[in-house]
Amino acid sequence: MENRIEEAIAFIFYLALVLAVGIFFFAKSRKSQGGDKEYFLGGRNMNGWVAALSAGASDMSAWVLMGLPGSIYLWGMGQVWISVGLLIGTICAWVFVAPKLRRYSIKAGDAITIPQYLTKRFQSSSPVLQVICAVIFIVVYCIYAASSIVACGDLFNTVFGIDSMIAMVGATVIILLYTFLGGFNAVCWTDFFQGMLMLAALMAAPIVAVFAMEAADFVPMAEVVTGANYYNPLSSGAFDWNSVSDILSGLGWGLGYFGMPHILIRYMSIKSEREMSKSRVIGIGWTTLILIMASVVGLVGHQYLGTYLPETSRSLVFVTLVRNVFPALLAGVLLSAILAASMSTADSQLLASSSAFASDVYKPVIRKNASDKEMLWAGRIVVAVISVVALLIAVNPNCAGIMALVECAWAAFGAAFGPTIILSLYWKRFTYKGAVAGIVTGFAVDALWYMLLSKSTNLYEIIPGFIASMIAAVAVSLIDKTPSEEVLQVFEAAKEKTEQ
Repeated sequence: MENRIEEAIAFIFYLALVLAVGIFFFAKSRKSQGGDKEYFLGGRNMNGWVAALSAGASDMSAWVLMGLPGSIYLWGMGQVWISVGLLIGTICAWVFVAPKLRRYSIKAGDAITIPQYLTKRFQSSSPVLQVICAVIFIVVYCIYAASSIVACGDLFNTVFGIDSMIAMVGATVIILLYTFLGGFNAVCWTDFFQGMLMLAALMAAPIVAVFAMEAADFVPMAEVVTGANYYNPLSSGAFDWNSVSDILSGLGWGLGYFGMPHILIRYMSIKSEREMSKSRVIGIGWTTLILIMASVVGLVGHQYLGTYLPETSRSLVFVTLVRNVFPALLAGVLLSAILAASMSTADSQLLASSSAFASDVYKPVIRKNASDKEMLWAGRIVVAVISVVALLIAVNPNCAGIMALVECAWAAFGAAFGPTIILSLYWKRFTYKGAVAGIVTGFAVDALWYMLLSKSTNLYEIIPGFIASMIAAVAVSLIDKTPSEEVLQVFEAAKEKTEQ
């Protein structure tokens, strides 16, 4: 009981800090009256450290502390291909997408959302692309945000014995409050602190556990059963389709970075080319450490816990490890990292979807003369609606769990938007109709593959979805008429570096 009280103190302190940040930026925004650009993009004034850690923390949700270590704990090194794919993807995104997207979004009418950027990039007056994007955002973010809410429920249920449903409702309310209050600035600054906490927790837990295992009297919590291929990166032990599909699927996770709206928007928010260079180094370094240590947690947990955790509870390997190797108060601080990971991703998703609705549907389609204040309230209402829908998905008894929800949402975004973002930045001949075709095709193929072929082929749906999206976008663009001279001029202008 005493341990639970000390852990609760750490959690309460963390939650108070998060809400304080939201209240601070709410008060600040009321004074600045910065409008939708301030609320949804932080006035495009993020420094390198905050932008980098915010991008990382909004990317690495609770699955990196629960789902990934749990998979490696249970099945071994064959699961590390996910980490490899994500590392390659984040490096490519920071190097090839981030600086060019920031620059192009400014040149393309100072766009503040991804759908808005794509529409202005082609200088189109049609709202079709914006509406399609916004609808996909809202649908997929409901699924994505549900994974974070599930993680919070599992955490509070395991640590404090609180009913999972009550815990999920409470977590939803807190996430909703500080996103609602502070907007992009609050989200980014809380992500910054949460990113630091996540890294500290993942670094500390396996290191301390290894030292504990060196003690003469150490005994694993249960029998350590290691399969024949546990330490083999080829999951089946041979170079057959099962191993190849696992490798391809793991590497395929990296494709998601090119189409993840809540990460791409961070690139657009950085205030200068100099800060972009700083962000790139920090962002890649942080992600590298996070992915390595998440994998190490799974392997160390296997030796420390043995078969203590059944397959259905494998996501609790980090939680169990921390609670067994640290004093209660410190354990509470480190376990807050799971809460941090969940909230940092959920808040980013809520803000991205609300900004897409307010800027890309509400104003251009529903209320063309809407004021900045009206748009802010429209966005906040959408935040509330998505939160409720995500909560309903999370509390559903048939919910597939953290990793399955993240896999589904990550693939949908990567397949739908990844090829379109890449082509918009690097192909002059790319057209508006090509972008629409690519997004719709990628999303549809991803969904159909997930429902009909993912189990039989053992291939992650993002791969066929991404390929189909790229083919459709290129084919339709080549059939379509050449972009106007004005569009081509903006394309050329976006190549030039600027200190803006």
